[in-house]
Amino acid sequence: MAEEAWHASWIGTPEASTPNQWSCYRKVVQLEKAQGQAFARIAVDSKYWLWINGELVVFEGQLKRGPTPDDTYYDRVDLTKHLRKGDNTIALLVWYFGKHGFSHKSSGKAGLVFDADLDGKPLLSDSSWKAVTHPAYENTGEPHPNFRLPESNVRFDAQRDMAGWQNPDFDDSTWPTTTEQGKPPCSPWNQLVERPIPLWKDFGLKDYENAAELPTVSDGKVIKATLPYNAQVTPYLKIEGPAGQLIDLRMDNYSGGKAPNVRAEYVTREGIQEYESLGWMNGHEMHYTIPAGFKILELKYRETGYDTEFTGTFECDDDFLNRYRQKALRTLYITMRDTYYDCPDRERAQWWGDMVNEMGEAFYALDPRSNGLAKKGILELANWQRPNHTLYSPIPDGNWNRELPMQMLNSVGYFGFWTYYQYTGDIETLCAVYPAVKRYLSIWQLGDDGLVVPRKGDWTWGDWGNNKDMTILYNGWYYLALKGQLNMVKALGEDADVADIEAKMSSIENNFNKTFWTGKEYRSPGYKGQTDDRAHALAVLSGLAKPEQYDAIREVFKTQEHSSPYMEKYVGEALYMMRFENDAIARTKKRFKTMTDHHYTTLWEDWRIGGSGGGTINHAWCGGALTLLSQYGAGVAPVTPGYETYHVLPQMGPLKHIRTTVPSVKGDIEAELRNDADTFTINLVSPEQTTAIVGIPKRPDSSIARIEVNGETVWADGKPEDHDVSGICFNEETAHYVTFSVQPGQWGFRASLSRTE
Repeated sequence: MAEEAWHASWIGTPEASTPNQWSCYRKVVQLEKAQGQAFARIAVDSKYWLWINGELVVFEGQLKRGPTPDDTYYDRVDLTKHLRKGDNTIALLVWYFGKHGFSHKSSGKAGLVFDADLDGKPLLSDSSWKAVTHPAYENTGEPHPNFRLPESNVRFDAQRDMAGWQNPDFDDSTWPTTTEQGKPPCSPWNQLVERPIPLWKDFGLKDYENAAELPTVSDGKVIKATLPYNAQVTPYLKIEGPAGQLIDLRMDNYSGGKAPNVRAEYVTREGIQEYESLGWMNGHEMHYTIPAGFKILELKYRETGYDTEFTGTFECDDDFLNRYRQKALRTLYITMRDTYYDCPDRERAQWWGDMVNEMGEAFYALDPRSNGLAKKGILELANWQRPNHTLYSPIPDGNWNRELPMQMLNSVGYFGFWTYYQYTGDIETLCAVYPAVKRYLSIWQLGDDGLVVPRKGDWTWGDWGNNKDMTILYNGWYYLALKGQLNMVKALGEDADVADIEAKMSSIENNFNKTFWTGKEYRSPGYKGQTDDRAHALAVLSGLAKPEQYDAIREVFKTQEHSSPYMEKYVGEALYMMRFENDAIARTKKRFKTMTDHHYTTLWEDWRIGGSGGGTINHAWCGGALTLLSQYGAGVAPVTPGYETYHVLPQMGPLKHIRTTVPSVKGDIEAELRNDADTFTINLVSPEQTTAIVGIPKRPDSSIARIEVNGETVWADGKPEDHDVSGICFNEETAHYVTFSVQPGQWGFRASLSRTE
């Protein structure tokens, strides 16, 4: 599709751009009639708020800069229902960060471009617009947010406010006109790329959980206003008191991750006043420090976040797993906004190791609109590839460029790009990024021993914690990257690449066990640490470990617990793949007990708060078992890309009951499973345009005497039966299941079991 031409100009205030600058723009346009259709394309560096006729239309528009190292995103906004016949006042507040961060590359210049079509009538930013730097916004003193954050603290002096500047009746006659900076694409903003994810969901102003207990007159002490959960919020206050007094606004985890995050200050004016600080923060409590004697009329908060719904569900008869999953879900949601974040406080950075886990969780927890954030991250990772073919994260980024090789192998490989395609069927994105994958993997070489030569990159990071058998980890991640690449080339028809990839995989297959397997565990020559559970997980997940080694590997997982919460996902998945589901659940309950039982609503970066990496209290890489419970416990996963074919192959282990909804791109898959002493039942609602492979699991202590589907026998005495149920056919009997293929619709499976000696 051809790029839309831009007719508007980038505009700015007469003042020079400075960090943490807030500017106001106004334009009045006269319309002869109500609009049938009106859309605007809007871009700024860095964030904006839009009012039309005094009504707030967009709360925090614009994505942080970085679709590529040079370019800028823009928003497409529907203005239709906000415009009216006659005069219409367009007003925007623009926040220019003016500095780089781990999720933003500053252009170096504040600006706005507004290009709208109002039923064929253009409304374009140009030198006729009015603009001023807002005099009330200022910088706080130290401490400032740590260098990873492009945002600054927000200080607002209400004595210098321009009350009502957004409204139609405001007199802007003394405001200067804007200066034109050129039409897109022009430096320093360059090409404009349409925002690939929705505008934020605005939950509106709400009372705090402890609103009834909050004081009505301040005594000068910190007022702790409680949120229902760890959330991304902007604080609001309505107070009465004298002018010139300072109010401090910060979250309870302002120093979470051992570094200053963002905070805000408000300087009062005389009398009754209200204020909402627009720079979002996160935590479980908002702390207001209000001088003594002020009347407190209202304290509220506004939650905003990624516009998606928690349509994916999983409930079982184990209360611990239900509580863990709820915390994993809350942690996932708070680490989504402009990008997938490692954490929403210290960094707000798209570390790709974190993102691989988060993306996998979203496929089971959130509606498919969340897929846009994964797609955005995948395209960005490829677009930021350096001339020497290396990849690095976090990106977008203005002050970081260090490659973590193992995270990059995970990202472009089986659990990263390939998993995205498997769950979405988005072949266009796969096609767009495959050249970058091929270039990156081309810089890795095999040594004389037939194994991969470790690349240190810029940060040789294998995981938090100790006892990392790095040589095995390199080979495991590299093999999984090749496995993902091989799947990609087959999906894309890149047949010329197949032989080379298969040759590299064969070389590792022929030498991995020969080099690393001792007869009872994996250990690389020269490694002196304790046996690495992570290395064994990758050996299983890659398929390099063989079934005859599984019992020994199981013993390793029973005795070794070195992985961080990030890598624990892969240990759990390895246990499921070896069909030790009881062990997988038991290990999850043991390792995550402390944080699941803790009063925080989110999961942590490390096993203890303040631990490795700073130990933030909200790292969604901890949520891997959320994925595993649905993917393996309930057994729901795509077989072919985009869920055209999927399976329900449960591994319930000790669980007796599971009810789950999986929000696939084909529609919701609903399944309820019961694992009783003498029966096993699956009730399935399968969406249109799918084929489901449904498996009745075999038990070591029982045999399957009979299987009924929708009340009719389809299997008995060890073989399929003739039946009149349409839309179902026997598929196969495997070592672990009796499987059937079913078409869309509602299906009730009931297996009668006979005890064996």
